[in-house]
Amino acid sequence: MFVLNGKPIALDRAFEHDGVQYPANWLRLASPEERAAIGIEERPNPPTWDQRFYWGYDENGSLIPKRLNDEPSFDEDGNVMVDESGERIMQTGLKTQWIAEQKRTAASLLASTDWYVVRRGETGAAIPPEILTYREEVRSVSDEREEQIAACTTVDELKELLYGSQYVYVNETNPETGEEEMVQMPNPSIATPWPQLAE
Repeated sequence: MFVLNGKPIALDRAFEHDGVQYPANWLRLASPEERAAIGIEERPNPPTWDQRFYWGYDENGSLIPKRLNDEPSFDEDGNVMVDESGERIMQTGLKTQWIAEQKRTAASLLASTDWYVVRRGETGAAIPPEILTYREEVRSVSDEREEQIAACTTVDELKELLYGSQYVYVNETNPETGEEEMVQMPNPSIATPWPQLAE
């Protein structure tokens, strides 16, 4: 990361300094000495994090996870906050958010075949069996994914479930050679995949 007068400057973007206009490729082509001559410092890039699951890093460099479960809101005196009807005001956790996302995904997947259902209601025409099977699979997978999300006990586990690699590599002994080998295996920690509608 390049910093000039305390502000980051982007690669491949023109910038102005002390009345001089520098072209977009200047930072790439300039030597470290040329950059330092006008006051540009090169610093390590700040760490990045997945903002869907974490707030950032604490002072020890550890990720700060977002709230996993729904929790009540408290006022500055430590009292549980309630709405006009006396119901507790809840802060939504990641599980609730991602369960809702599964429902939205399922609705989106079903939408492409909803016209079969409408047609059956209006004309009595049969829905093809493969469409009925697909629609049932979508609903079933949505239920499975919601259960898998609800079973997560940490934010790291939830992130792995939703965005982990489809495969993991494990050491196994090759029966022919007797030597240890890295073998690709399905990752048991990821969510049930969504069904595909046949073309």
